[in-house]
Amino acid sequence: MSATLNVTVWNEFRHEKQHDRVKEVYPDGIHTAIAAGLSGTYAVRTATLDENDHGLTDEVLQSTDVLIWWGHMAHDEVKDEIVQKVYERVLQGMGLIVLHSGHFSKIFKKLMGTSCDLKWREAGEKERLWVVSPGHPIAEGIGEYIELPQEEMYGEHFDIPQPDELVFVSWFAGGEVFRSGCCYSRGQGKIFYFRPGHETYPTYYNEEIRRVIANAAAWAAPSGRIAPKYGNAKPLEAIGGE
Repeated sequence: MSATLNVTVWNEFRHEKQHDRVKEVYPDGIHTAIAAGLSGTYAVRTATLDENDHGLTDEVLQSTDVLIWWGHMAHDEVKDEIVQKVYERVLQGMGLIVLHSGHFSKIFKKLMGTSCDLKWREAGEKERLWVVSPGHPIAEGIGEYIELPQEEMYGEHFDIPQPDELVFVSWFAGGEVFRSGCCYSRGQGKIFYFRPGHETYPTYYNEEIRRVIANAAAWAAPSGRIAPKYGNAKPLEAIGGE
């Protein structure tokens, strides 16, 4: 993991202002809790919905190696032009980590091309995230599973494209299972969807969850590879005896 990796943590920052129960868990916002888990490892900054350009100005996006996204109650308020800019940056190589209810964000649905719908239930039940790809770098330092005493349930069917790689599968006390750690590539960018993180539970203080997010940032970091060239191309070899 490189200390020079520039990570931006984006959060709506609405639940924490409007709901006392959430404010008690995350008094300074979900984004600050996530950022705290990455500080000292990466160069981290935060951005929120109500800032100018949602905190995702051209300057911020151009200098971001990995963008972490948490959203829930205000997906529709994210401006389409900002979504398009994030989309283009991902295609150019910026990594994107989408957390929990960010599955319904405009940017994730645009990148997936599906509804991204699922089953859900908020009953404070145990979640066990099983590592199904133990050799994957995102699972580095994690045992056979991560156990969370209380979380919101997400259940299959999860309407997403088949992941390029699946790192975690969740089981819930109510009986459901869910693909909880999904890897994709789009253009030159890497995307990781990670399920846990309901706003009323202290999930983002959990050291194993923080380790997964830090690992995912390293995995999703831009490769530095020169972008492919598209359009009309001159032949590399003589054609037709020329």
